Amino acid sequence: MADKQSVVIIGGGPAGLTAAWELVKDSADRFDVTVLEASHEFGGISRTVKHNGNRMDIGGHRFFSKDDRIMRWWQEVLPLQGAPSYDDAKLGRHHDLEPGGPDPEQTDKVMLKRHRLSRIFWNQHFFDYPISLSPNTIKAMGLWLTLQAGFSYLWSTVHKLPEDNLENFYINRFGRKLYSMFFEGYTEKLWGRHPSEISADWGAQRVKGLNIWNILGNAFKKLIPGRKADNSKVETSLIEEFWYPKLGPGQLWDVVAQNSVEKGAHIIMGARVTGIRVQDGHASAVEYVTDNGGTVTLEADHVISSMPLNHLADAFVSGGVDVPQNVVEVAHGLPFRDFVTVGLLVKKLRVKNTTDVPTLGNPPIVPDNWIYVQDPGYKVGRLQIFNNWSPYLVADPDNTVWIGLEYFTAEGDDFWNMTDDEARKFAIAEMIRMRIIESADDVIDSHRERVPKAYPAYFDTYDRIGELTSWIDSLGNVYCVGRNGQHHYNNQDHSMATSMEAVANIKSGREDKANVWGVNTEKSYHESK
Repeated sequence: MADKQSVVIIGGGPAGLTAAWELVKDSADRFDVTVLEASHEFGGISRTVKHNGNRMDIGGHRFFSKDDRIMRWWQEVLPLQGAPSYDDAKLGRHHDLEPGGPDPEQTDKVMLKRHRLSRIFWNQHFFDYPISLSPNTIKAMGLWLTLQAGFSYLWSTVHKLPEDNLENFYINRFGRKLYSMFFEGYTEKLWGRHPSEISADWGAQRVKGLNIWNILGNAFKKLIPGRKADNSKVETSLIEEFWYPKLGPGQLWDVVAQNSVEKGAHIIMGARVTGIRVQDGHASAVEYVTDNGGTVTLEADHVISSMPLNHLADAFVSGGVDVPQNVVEVAHGLPFRDFVTVGLLVKKLRVKNTTDVPTLGNPPIVPDNWIYVQDPGYKVGRLQIFNNWSPYLVADPDNTVWIGLEYFTAEGDDFWNMTDDEARKFAIAEMIRMRIIESADDVIDSHRERVPKAYPAYFDTYDRIGELTSWIDSLGNVYCVGRNGQHHYNNQDHSMATSMEAVANIKSGREDKANVWGVNTEKSYHESK
């Protein structure tokens, strides 16, 4: 038998581990696979952080995809629940259970089915998410603001602006009034730039096809008696149910890593890639530094990279490759938005559950997965209530509420550099002002987590990214996958799909990368199906 082809995978997040499993699950005799992960955790920003018996999901990860092969893939790793979860049983909720599926009260290796509810917090009121001119919105806004928003929207349907930036993209779909209330300040909070400075590509990718008519249409369909929601035919932002690993997203990636190792993959933790060598127009070796400072070189027939593109360009330079100056310039100019999440374990919430969705707790908590803080008066961008993602993320879901405050920031700025205690006090003060909690005495525990390069941004040299990707693609055996690996705001499923396409190319010998870069840009991968 011919020698195995060596594949070096940079990164142990969703993209990297998907590539590893796709290579070894049925082709271990053909490929010698090594995964290099700089940290000591699997999952990247899809990891699960553990703190004093409670678990944090960094950023919140709904397991839902328009790509059926991804849904099947997830279910093969963690089978769907066949019995009620802890909170479902206590509240008498009945999801469509999987015949013969595992009981989440008896085993951890199970995928839960969860109801999805997210709302917007603005001016001390909760609004539907995504925003729409629904009865709830009209009541919260009042008649005068509603009339302004309505006429503004009608004007936007006949007076279209050129979609050469994100501001115009939103105005065309929601009208200038709703844009100024709910999108302008939040977008600037998220990206640190005004929407007029950001490419419309981000909006087209994240909310393609989403507008007031789609939102209202989906709401009216819910009123039809006996109608069951069909998630395959609604925008991703409107889905009503999703899957979720019992112990958070990192649990799934821990299992994938274990499965890959059992099939022969090598996974090296604490391995920071510093150099990539090129010979005869193809990558030939990858260099990495270990925790103890030693340098190791691995020969490679193929390289699959999920590392940020600026780090990838630097690795080529360090490997002695003559990288064109314009390519280095574009790579170093690609911007990122960083992320800080502060977890607060509290005795109770001050905010009351005014929905018809039953919840646990004494008093009962609100049922939201996310609360988007689109009020510009607060620095926090989004709240997660981990109890509602999975009761198993919380050590005592009956008597405590585990919330995550998400702050969009820049690595090294004043907020990033706060001490843990300063960040805790800042977060508590905002929760009191928002009337989410009563006082600091309600806080039992806290944890702060910094996440660099969480969101690839669409400004600065982003409009020249083709110069960079074209040069990388000229190296036939280098594949860029994942969110940071492509500098593309991919969801978890999109990141996985980029690796599936890359592995398909390696197996077939295809060097053209159009299918790899095309994920989440082609219609079949977009927000609507």
